[in-house]
Amino acid sequence: MYALIVPASAPFVLLATVLGLSWWEDHVLPAPPAEPLEALLVLTEGVSRAGRVGLAVSGGGLRVA
Repeated sequence: MYALIVPASAPFVLLATVLGLSWWEDHVLPAPPAEPLEALLVLTEGVSRAGRVGLAVSGGGLRVA
């Protein structure tokens, strides 16, 4: 009878493992950036002459140019 416990509990162990990894991914791992960095890069040369607002990314973060 005790020999049946291991095969019968295997699906529950696998389910607990998947749920635990999902929780770990959501709470422990760092979140990916909301947008890729390339989407934030806008060249500002010549843009100010056209009257538009440009964005520049520097080491200090995002700034409006």
